Amino acid sequence: MSDARTPAQIEADIVRRREQLAVTLDEIGVRVHPRTIVGDAKAKVASTIDETAGRAFVAVNRAVTDVKSRFVSHDGTPRLERVLPVALVAVAVIGLITVSGRKRED
Repeated sequence: MSDARTPAQIEADIVRRREQLAVTLDEIGVRVHPRTIVGDAKAKVASTIDETAGRAFVAVNRAVTDVKSRFVSHDGTPRLERVLPVALVAVAVIGLITVSGRKRED
C-alpha cells in the first residue's frame, strides 16, 4: 500500500485549502471592520447599561418594599404608631421652611 497521492488529489486539496483560507480571511475582515468593532462596542455598552439599570431597579424595589413594610402591616393597613410620628416631623419641617421663607422676604 502506498500513501502516494495523485496530482489530481493534490490539486483538489490545494483548491479546498484556498477556499477555506478565503472564508477565514473574509471572517477576519468582518471582525476587524470598523462597523463591526463599533457595533460590538455599542452592544457591550447597551448590555452594561441594561445590567446596571436592572440592578438599580432591584435595589430601589427592595428599598421601597422595606420602607413599605415598616409603615404598612401585612394585611395592608397603615401602622399608625409609625406613620404618625413621620407625618408630624414632615409637617414640622414644612412649617419651619415656610416660616423661614417668610422671614427672609421681610
